This record gives sequence, structure tokens and C-alpha cells, in this order.
Amino acid sequence: MQRIVKARTQVAGPWSMDGGISHYKKHELESNTDKRASTCYAYKLLLRTQIEPKWGAMRLDRIRAVDVEQWLRTLDYAPGSKAKIRNIMSAVFAHAKRYGMIPTNPIEGVRCSSKRLHDPDILTPVEFKRLVDELPLRERVMVQMAGTTGLRRSELIALTWQDVDFNSLQIAVNKSCVHGRIGDTKTAASAKPVPLHPGVAHALMEWKRVTAYNAETDFLFPSVRNNGVVPVWPDTLLAKVIRPAAKRTGITGKVIGWHTFRHSLGTNLRSLGVDVKVAQELLRHANAQITLNLYTQAISSQKREANARVAEMLLSAGEEGANPQHHSAPSGGIKEEVRSLIN
Repeated sequence: MQRIVKARTQVAGPWSMDGGISHYKKHELESNTDKRASTCYAYKLLLRTQIEPKWGAMRLDRIRAVDVEQWLRTLDYAPGSKAKIRNIMSAVFAHAKRYGMIPTNPIEGVRCSSKRLHDPDILTPVEFKRLVDELPLRERVMVQMAGTTGLRRSELIALTWQDVDFNSLQIAVNKSCVHGRIGDTKTAASAKPVPLHPGVAHALMEWKRVTAYNAETDFLFPSVRNNGVVPVWPDTLLAKVIRPAAKRTGITGKVIGWHTFRHSLGTNLRSLGVDVKVAQELLRHANAQITLNLYTQAISSQKREANARVAEMLLSAGEEGANPQHHSAPSGGIKEEVRSLIN
């Protein structure tokens, strides 16, 4: 009786981490991939600068979860960045397991928190207005648009004049630009129009009148140095124009990035009592949970007012003339009395 031997799918080995990464890049990042160009770029960057230098020469089957976990703890990065490195490393091992290079994925056992060390900084409406008034026209319009529409940096610089409808006062968000490459938006939910306030539309029209690149297919904010072929580099404007302007207006102790304006918008929507579903639509979050997480970060003044109202209700319960339905925040005199007791 002839014995039938099933062919094994295992790839000849042993494989090194370098070999596994090369195989992963070829099959997952460079051909037939459904990942966004910006995602592929970020993966390759972290593979080249973080993972390959440390683990490239080691065999895949000799890399242990505990060693990777200890290594991640030594990296001088924020928890979110460490989590990204861990996840990309896990993707490489999952790919290697799929192709039979290794039997298991050890990175599944790596513990790595992505919890932020602190909440992102936001600008108050007063700070936002002071910053806008201090900026040159181009940067002023960019910050106004980012702060009132919630556009992400990649979406803002990818806009062309044909995406702006001055009649209906809305902006079509249908692409993004990351590292000079035009691609799809971050998520399907991101590809939705956003409202354009008349005041911002007026400033944008003013910019259109003075820019040399105002054809329908031109970028709103092109790189003059590159003859308008690509958008302006947003981080350069942040470092050379926006942050210095913020410092001149007295905004200190806050790390201002392009996402600061989007995050500030979310916080201000919450302070106005805007329904979470409406806020989700305006911010174009993929799901309501992202918006809810943002909404739970109440600004300190609201927390103080809420605490004062409930404390006054509890402390004055049953007293003659007390109204449990209407309580105001403590007066300045009470605040000063509390401070004197503390000091």
C-alpha cells in the first residue's frame, strides 16, 4: 500500500528576523496591499529604525516575549509609540507563522500599555483667537480651518480649490497627503464633507486672491519652493511660524501641534453641550466610542462648577431656603476662605 505524504507548507528555515521582515515587506507592504500608503511608510520606518537594529540578526524562533517586553520598557518613547512598535513586530511574526516560518507568535504575550502619560493640550477659545490674530494670512487661514472644521493635518494640506464650495459653504474631504504622497483618507468615515463657517470662508477667499496658485486643481496651501507641485510641509510652518506666534501671545506650557486644533474643537463642542452623535459627525470619527473618550476629558472649569454645585447641594440639604434644583458655583469669598484654610 502506497503511503501518501502530505506536503508541508513550512518555508525552509531557520529564518532570521531580517529575513522575516523582508518577506513581510514584500508580501504585505509592497504588493497587493490594502493598507494606506502612509501606513506602509510608517511601518517601514519603524521596522528600519527600531526593530531591525535590535532584533534583525536573531532567529525568529529564539525571540522571547519577555525579552521584547523588557526591551520596550527601555525605549524613551511615549506608551502609544511603544505599542505601535509592539504591534508592528507582532504583525511580522503573524505573517511568519502564516507562511510556516515559526509555529507561534511570541509577541502575543508581550504586555505593553498604550495609555497616555497625560491628556493632550488644548487651546481655550481666547488663546485660539489670540494665536490667529498673531499669524500671517496663510497660516492664519490654515489654523482657522483646522480649528473650526477639525480637519486633520494630512487632510488640510491635501485640499485643492475644487474641494471648496463657497456657495454651499462646505469642504469635500476626499484625500490626504502624508510625506508628500496623496492617498485615501484615514477612514471611510473621514471622507465626508465638513461645514465651512462664513468668516473662515471670507479669510480663505482673501487668501485665494493673493496666492499665485488659485486654479481649481491647485493645492490651497502649496509649496512655493516646489512650484506648487506638492503641498507645503506643515511641520515646518508649525516650528517656524505657529509655535513662535503662540509664544509671543503668552501661550506657554502647552505643546501645540496640528492635532491640538482638532482636539480643542472636540473639547469645545463638549463644553457647548453638543450631542455626542453630532460631534462624531463633525469630527468624522470612525465610531462613537472615540468621541465619547474625548468627551470624558471635561475642561477643569466645568469640573469645578459641577463639583461646586453638587457639594453645595449636599452641604445645604435641609436648610431653610435651600433650593436643591438651582445651585451656583462658590463665590470668590468662599474660594478665598478655602485657600486660607489650606495655607
